[in-house]
Amino acid sequence: MKKNIEEFLDLVKQRNGHEPEFLQAVEEVAETVIPYIVKHDIYYGKNILLRMVEPERLISFRVSWVDDSGEIQVNRGYRIQMNSAIGPYKGGLRFHPTVNASILKFLAFEQVFKNSLTTLPMGGGKGGSDFDPKGKSDNEIMRFCHAFMSELFRHIGPNTDVPAGDIGVGAREIGFLFGMYKKLRNEFTGVLTGKGLSWGGSLIRPEATGYGTVYFAESMLNTKNESVKGKTVVISGSGNVAQFAAEKVLQLGGKVVTLSDSSGYIYHEGGIDEAKLKFVMELKNVKRGRINEYLKQYPNAKFVSGKTPWEVPCDIALPCATQNELNEKNAKTLLQNGCICVSEGANMPSTKGAISAFHDAKILFAPGKASNAGGVATSGLEMSQNSLRISWTRKEVDDRLKGIMKNIHDSCIEYGTEDDGYINYVKGANIAGFVKVADAMLAQGIV
Repeated sequence: MKKNIEEFLDLVKQRNGHEPEFLQAVEEVAETVIPYIVKHDIYYGKNILLRMVEPERLISFRVSWVDDSGEIQVNRGYRIQMNSAIGPYKGGLRFHPTVNASILKFLAFEQVFKNSLTTLPMGGGKGGSDFDPKGKSDNEIMRFCHAFMSELFRHIGPNTDVPAGDIGVGAREIGFLFGMYKKLRNEFTGVLTGKGLSWGGSLIRPEATGYGTVYFAESMLNTKNESVKGKTVVISGSGNVAQFAAEKVLQLGGKVVTLSDSSGYIYHEGGIDEAKLKFVMELKNVKRGRINEYLKQYPNAKFVSGKTPWEVPCDIALPCATQNELNEKNAKTLLQNGCICVSEGANMPSTKGAISAFHDAKILFAPGKASNAGGVATSGLEMSQNSLRISWTRKEVDDRLKGIMKNIHDSCIEYGTEDDGYINYVKGANIAGFVKVADAMLAQGIV
């Protein structure tokens, strides 16, 4: 078995040796899925996983735009259309200086499994640009988004590829992108998700990823007759996912003590309650400020510069910032401080070493492809509402989201329960996601 895995990974490395994030994501899947493939004749010998790791289409393009001083700026734009076996490509757009083909391929590959887990008919894709929205005026962001969409529009559509937001792409950016798409195609259609409520958006969509991450943590804790109520929770990040993960923790009776950004983290031992969270939302979403400004309003809190919050004692950890933010050393610190549950709100925020440490300690650990699937699940619900030309109530969408997260959790238990009773959620999510896509690929032939 080890030889099978090594031979597969060697082949992938030959083709993608300069893409470390992508290779990391593939290795994690291969280690759990290849043993399953070998034991099931329907999949063995079909090179299905090899076909899955190769994008169906990789699009790269130049984005030229003019800044406020009249200077012409040039960025790179991408769209990775990874797999469409079970539906149109679906996945976010990320605007961040670190964006490159490796990061987007890893995100697109993860998206294939994540979308499969939701049980909704969505394939996997991802895109974005190395453009940095920080410090840019609204007019500069509008001009960039319009330039970006003037190329991307020819590759997407409601039945082909439906992008959404991600890091650096919020409601403002989605609005500018949608406006240019509508102008170029002369049609009003559900080609983007995360839209405003007055023009085709869905209730709960902004909250969905954070809410879903906490719903999944609650489901995991329930297997141990535990719950979020009364637990101390450490959260990284202070963007959309972190904000609404914190909100849901508070609603379920937990205590949030940290939030962070790239400058460091705040620690409020007494807890970040609803009023304090509202201040953070205003600070980050409206004023575009830094998390250390929290101390101006709440001087009893502590700001730790240049670090992640994993040194803070907690019961539950929710990494909601970015990839590889939680390493093996951080994981061991969390375990030493009594952490019993980790639910990933970001995409691949835990390194391989961190995941091994969590598994060795037999704590509850949920990979992002399962625990943060609430965002894309609600995007799928937004697509359904757009197609039907209707809007569901907040309760209807939230109930559907809860149901989807429960189904994902049940699938992970089905495929991830080991002989000693320990639930390996990484294994469960990978195999459950693989089976649905693989079955569709087999049915459609070699295409």
